[in-house]
Amino acid sequence: VQLQASGGGLVQPGGSLRLSCAASERTSSNYGMAWFRQAPGKDREFVAAIRWANGAIYYAQPVKGRFTASKDNAKNTMYLQMNSLKPEDTAVYYCAARYGWSVAYYSETSWHYWGQGTLVTVSS
Repeated sequence: VQLQASGGGLVQPGGSLRLSCAASERTSSNYGMAWFRQAPGKDREFVAAIRWANGAIYYAQPVKGRFTASKDNAKNTMYLQMNSLKPEDTAVYYCAARYGWSVAYYSETSWHYWGQGTLVTVSS
């Protein structure tokens, strides 16, 4: 599975961006996709994940109420709508995918496929 992330850029605090992650294939509905991010000098951290089979969506606490994850089954694509962006949201955002599901979805070691990352900069 190859993942292509896009949609990053420079935005002012309080602004919005939508990230996309397109997968080259998906051969099962028992599948998941996620977003992680890595700020300069920090470890990569979980942002959001979608369990394809039942549509369940999980968020990290810092982004709850501001970020919305969604999917398009036909396009094998996951989106991340980011609103009310803050400077602390500045990071490289990575998408990930796996077949099956892991209860440790918040851990980067649970994910098998990774995209190349897209930079989000929140600054005035």
